Amino acid sequence: MVKLILKGVMMGVANIIPGVSGGTMAVSMGIYDKIIHAATHIISEFKKSMKLLLPIVVGMLIGIVVLARILEYMFARVPFQTNMLFVGLIVGGLPAITKKVKGKTIRLGHILVCVLFFAVVAGLAMLGEQEGTAADLSFNVVNIVKLFGVGIVASATMVIPGVSGSMMLMLMGYYNPVLNTINDFIDSLVGFNVPGILDGCKVLVPFGIGVVVGIVAIAKLIEIIFQKFPEHAYWAIIGLIVASPVAIFLMNNMGVITVVSVLTGVVSLAVGVFISLKLGEE
Repeated sequence: MVKLILKGVMMGVANIIPGVSGGTMAVSMGIYDKIIHAATHIISEFKKSMKLLLPIVVGMLIGIVVLARILEYMFARVPFQTNMLFVGLIVGGLPAITKKVKGKTIRLGHILVCVLFFAVVAGLAMLGEQEGTAADLSFNVVNIVKLFGVGIVASATMVIPGVSGSMMLMLMGYYNPVLNTINDFIDSLVGFNVPGILDGCKVLVPFGIGVVVGIVAIAKLIEIIFQKFPEHAYWAIIGLIVASPVAIFLMNNMGVITVVSVLTGVVSLAVGVFISLKLGEE
């Protein structure tokens, strides 16, 4: 239970950092396929699915609510080391995936899929260097529909390893508005500010419903792909994971690079790999 919560924390933190994918973290922690199965069989296997999903969701909420501000401080003070930590967390998940294709014939289709998905993530990162115009979150029917749609797109990309949901929000201009709304909503809850809570719900409820719909829909599609084209799916994930560090360096501020920052960055990288390998153990 505790280990699942910790894995959820890592996924939650990953989902709020541009260039980092919650799906990639799930792969690194060794729970990606289990989450996909649980999400697509939540009705037929309700008890078993909730036993897995509930602690992960709790962990994600902790990661988003509690650690988001700590990470904000870390990115402001030691950006290079913090980014290297996440690179380590991602790279640490590669052995688990390469085992899936080890000893099997590598075909041209596998290489093409790997390269294609690498290019998609790297390309999105280059496009996402600047955030789109900040979205309008005023309460009306059109914006409610937009928020529902944005929630679907963001959650779908969060589920796909290597594709950053927060990066997609940045491209659509919703990243900072939604993140600020979440922080304001949390402050309102802590201060029992009822008007503030209601204002937050006007944005977060339609967005949240879209997130749930997107996760369920894309999870079913991914399950079908893994059933019909498992080797192609794993090679696609390898391409996405390898591209993720590239996306991190393209998307995020690295600060001033010095000899000390490089040395401590290497240590952060090693710590990230160690944590990923440990959490990925069965």
